[in-house]
Amino acid sequence: MTSLWFSMCTGCLLCMAAQLTNAVITSRVKEFILIGLSESRGVQGLYFVMFLCFYAMNVVGNLLIIVTVMSSQHLNSPMYFFLCYLSFVDICYSSVTAPKMIADFLVKNKTISFVGCMAQLFGVHFFGCTEIFILTVMAYDRYTAICRPLHYPTLMTRRTCSRMVVGSWLGGCMHSIVQTLLITLLPFCGPNKVDHYFCDVHPLLQLACADTYAIGVTVIANSGMIALSSFVILVVSYVVILVSLRSHTSEGRRKALSTCGSHITVVVLFFGPCTFTYIRPSSDLSEEKIVALFYTIITPMLNPLIYTLRNKEVKSAMRKLWGRRVDSEEGKV
Repeated sequence: MTSLWFSMCTGCLLCMAAQLTNAVITSRVKEFILIGLSESRGVQGLYFVMFLCFYAMNVVGNLLIIVTVMSSQHLNSPMYFFLCYLSFVDICYSSVTAPKMIADFLVKNKTISFVGCMAQLFGVHFFGCTEIFILTVMAYDRYTAICRPLHYPTLMTRRTCSRMVVGSWLGGCMHSIVQTLLITLLPFCGPNKVDHYFCDVHPLLQLACADTYAIGVTVIANSGMIALSSFVILVVSYVVILVSLRSHTSEGRRKALSTCGSHITVVVLFFGPCTFTYIRPSSDLSEEKIVALFYTIITPMLNPLIYTLRNKEVKSAMRKLWGRRVDSEEGKV
């Protein structure tokens, strides 16, 4: 089944590449101009320092989680397996938009090629949708661990977890291919100023030289179906978990709420802005730019803090790992 999905995804990627090549040849617009967050030079200088720090914290924090989970023998449960992949996706997700945005704060002409714009569009939706699916899988993992503890070892084997992660990647790929193909089918023949800091569906729809109503509805339906269905699964999972906690001991409730609380915080921070942006018709792009900062920059940066501050196992593993590193370095000296 996985190989079939992989073959379909590969075929769709080849189809998208062919369509993109044709779009580059036929389109009158060869590059786009990103307006960004602000056109004031003074404000851009402040934004450069601020978002460079945010991006550095995102990369360092998520890499720290990946290295800690992979190095620790105690963090081998499915929850940490998924957390490791979530951290990797967060790094990739921010890296699609943040480096370009930060570099643009230092230049006057914020241009991006047609191919680069479509690649950025693909990357944003690929990693964003993959993160949604991984968050959903993590909710199912918590539901199984708390509500069906006796069946947990047989239900959440390493093979099953790997298949869930692969399914998340393939689902993100299929979603992104659809979004990108719909945009490449549009003719761009004049205006090329994108009122955003990265290439996204709504601002590009406003630049197309054609009626975009049908494609706009399709884009909203595609994104909305994934966001709403995943959100419903998440809500149902946590309602069932909270109800089942009434039969647990106080210590069990405390531990379960600690791990679930971190996950619920991330879900709210990520799904709230995504829902605001993608399941409604575009109205005010200036608002969307600000909201987009939360799911492309802020939430990926906060995830390491959210998952480590309330998790004693991760904090203990980090202290042991980096304590050993410091001791080994002192021994060499």
